Amino acid sequence: MDVLRRMRQAIRGQRYRISSHANDEMADDFLVVADIENIILTGEIMRKFTHDPRGTRYEVLGDTVDYRRAYVVCRFLLSGVLLIITAYVEEE
Repeated sequence: MDVLRRMRQAIRGQRYRISSHANDEMADDFLVVADIENIILTGEIMRKFTHDPRGTRYEVLGDTVDYRRAYVVCRFLLSGVLLIITAYVEEE
């Protein structure tokens, strides 16, 4: 199964966790949990970071619920839970 499909299944199944760092960044850009979910459900993987000892991270670009373009950086934990590391709105 491809990674984006696994991410979307984790979102639909509520098998994800948002880090405290991501919460802080979300607040800075007026993002809410529904935005994070929508970004992953509508988005595409833009970059893959493989040189992290904690595991591969993925940068997903998609749409918020109010149609802003935004990024989510995430990784799968060993448990299969999707960890949202950070999220931010695309700069104009």
